Amino acid sequence: MSSGNLVKDILKEITSKLAPHVERASREAQLLLMYHLEVDELWLITNQEADVKESDKLLKLAERRAKSEPLEYITGRVSFYSEEFFIAEGALIPRPETELLIDEVLKNIADKNANITIAEVGVGSGIISIMLAKFLPNANIIAVDISEVALGIAKKNIELFGVENRVALRLGSLLEPVDEQIDYLVSNPPYIAQSAELEPNLSYEPQNALFGGEIGDEIIKKLLDEVLSRKINFFTCEMGYDQKDKISAYLKDKSFAKLEFYKDYSGFDRGFTLRL
Repeated sequence: MSSGNLVKDILKEITSKLAPHVERASREAQLLLMYHLEVDELWLITNQEADVKESDKLLKLAERRAKSEPLEYITGRVSFYSEEFFIAEGALIPRPETELLIDEVLKNIADKNANITIAEVGVGSGIISIMLAKFLPNANIIAVDISEVALGIAKKNIELFGVENRVALRLGSLLEPVDEQIDYLVSNPPYIAQSAELEPNLSYEPQNALFGGEIGDEIIKKLLDEVLSRKINFFTCEMGYDQKDKISAYLKDKSFAKLEFYKDYSGFDRGFTLRL
């Protein structure tokens, strides 16, 4: 691919390169070209005869995608809850079903202007804490992660959205670095069993953000213990589609007011809210 190629020809070429490896090859070809040229979709549609400079660089991007590297890591962008965030290797790529986690939290906070302290365990790219800071203007949020790389990515996003005065980042495991009284705990923890076979693209994502232990629910159970011992009134957590019964059984003899599960867009069990 040499310089001076036309947009329409390059789109065809990239699409054919991606087609054996990618489900939405023509769409992803468009997204890669828009990223490479720093243009929007309207420009792409109306400039099919335009020349593409440095097209060999674009070819390299397409090769990376053909090897299952996630598009989001290649472009450094991810959409979540109708916003665009920065993303890079070292933080889990946000999934659409995690938007439901935010919906659940908001559903349980009657007064959106309340001065409350929310803790998030496993902040990753920062998307959950940032969206909660946007929806809850007086909430103070403490966001924890065991990965310095993830905290660096979260910091970038927090600054991008201008919420650095309300989202405090801390390095550590679970709630270890949080001494404050917490009103609400939220988490999208690792919950995949160690033995599970993953799709190739997931090998690029941080494994400590995916695998929750031998069975998969170990970290969720540790968080439940924290909630009960620290008397945190609300806990909303994402989980695996097959973990509802295990979580219910774990809480069977414990003292709490309500346990409510919610489903994802495909109808699978995807999370729960525990109210003490």
